[in-house]
Amino acid sequence: MSNADRIIRQLDSHLDHPVSLVLYGRAAIALGYENPPAPVKLSLDVDGIIPNSEIEKFRADSGFWDAQEATNRDLEKEGLYITHLFTAADVFLRADWESQIVPIELSGLRWLHLFRPATTDLVLTKMMRGDDPQDMADIQFLIQRDQITPEQMEAAFASVQISDLVELRDAFNLAKPTVLKIARAFRK
Repeated sequence: MSNADRIIRQLDSHLDHPVSLVLYGRAAIALGYENPPAPVKLSLDVDGIIPNSEIEKFRADSGFWDAQEATNRDLEKEGLYITHLFTAADVFLRADWESQIVPIELSGLRWLHLFRPATTDLVLTKMMRGDDPQDMADIQFLIQRDQITPEQMEAAFASVQISDLVELRDAFNLAKPTVLKIARAFRK
């Protein structure tokens, strides 16, 4: 069982109503793909994206936030947590990302309904720290797994929504050549 699986099941156990959650980061890879790389399963956290259409609903859902806090308390001694819940505006995604989310099937959950971004969008989210080696390894897995072409990545780059923060634009521009090199290496 991956750490993401443990965190999600703990969160589900504290809920008392249905919640849809879009995972990204290593949790999305660990739970959303078959045979993820071993290091992905060891990630200590779960990250989520709150779609813009759901922001007010999430803000008002005190039961969800209480469940999140209880989960973090329960798993604190193991160093596991769920804290990074960003709005879609705070993450590198294509404009139409929400219409392309993919369900994550995880048996035994009572209240949580899990999703992940389409693979191309997940690659974009992994570019937020520039050409970070860990993120590039994850991108390599994603590109190889779905055989994403350089042309598909170029189209995603053209439609990505990035905040006006200079640091984020610099990170994106730093990561682009490496991501394209990875895509060219796995071209059929």
